[in-house]
Amino acid sequence: MANKQIVVVGSSNTDMIIKLDRIPRPGETILGGEFVMAAGGKGANQAVAAARAGGAVTFVAKVGEDVFGAQAVEGFKKDKIDVQYVFRDRRAASGVALIFVAKDGENSIAVASGSNGRLMPADLIRAKAAISSAATLVMQLETPLETVRAAAQIAAKKGVRVILNPAPARKLDEALLKLITILTPNETEAELLTGIPVKDEAGASKAAAALLAKGVQTVVITLGARGAFVASSEIYQMVAGFKVKPVDTTAAGDVFNGALAVALTQGTTLLEAVRFANAAGALSTTRFGAQPSAPKRSEILKMLR
Repeated sequence: MANKQIVVVGSSNTDMIIKLDRIPRPGETILGGEFVMAAGGKGANQAVAAARAGGAVTFVAKVGEDVFGAQAVEGFKKDKIDVQYVFRDRRAASGVALIFVAKDGENSIAVASGSNGRLMPADLIRAKAAISSAATLVMQLETPLETVRAAAQIAAKKGVRVILNPAPARKLDEALLKLITILTPNETEAELLTGIPVKDEAGASKAAAALLAKGVQTVVITLGARGAFVASSEIYQMVAGFKVKPVDTTAAGDVFNGALAVALTQGTTLLEAVRFANAAGALSTTRFGAQPSAPKRSEILKMLR
């Protein structure tokens, strides 16, 4: 069977990472951290995660005409991602993220969006055929909201599955939510979208119900190591996570989304797809960096066994 196409529309960043004992408080300087530079950006992370999990991936993005942009494109090619719609921008630098990672795996991130903020609906005209013919479209919110909306509209008209990871957290209108097949917020994002605190499974259930009422077809609320709460017209249940020793949680959500897209595109049931994604996300937390942490399909399958 031919591998059906996954199109990811989103951001590409270069991550500048400092490992520390703990995250600095406001106004505080902490010495002694180890510095690492790695490929990142939520969209790029999801594209790479999907490719390594066994998906055929096309990435739609915008990078600067600089060394970071060139390095990013070369990295995508190594993962066999179709980069014909990764546009180069002469007027903006490639996106950069500054990341602190504590020894318990928690992180704090600041992003200079650069060229990511210039991926506009007009750019999607060249990628329209790829989006229209895809099996699954994956997006996040590190590019302009009008671009996310335009891509969702192209996909929805053709019956393409639309997965939206609403991160970084922000309010979304119901017109956009009604275009989304699967919404994948974490606890913070689910609370922002619904006003309902998500501290446990009960809170996740209430928030998911509110999101379904806004027109989303399926809601998958990621709850870190605990797993994910899945809600649709037919399902309301928790899918357990996997116990691992985390070293860096950066991009765990992105890896989850990329793996979820692959499993669903390959015809797996929703609950089994979420379990596959849980395994991928858990594995990613045992490794340092964003894209370097994305596991291969064989590793995910081994964990599931």
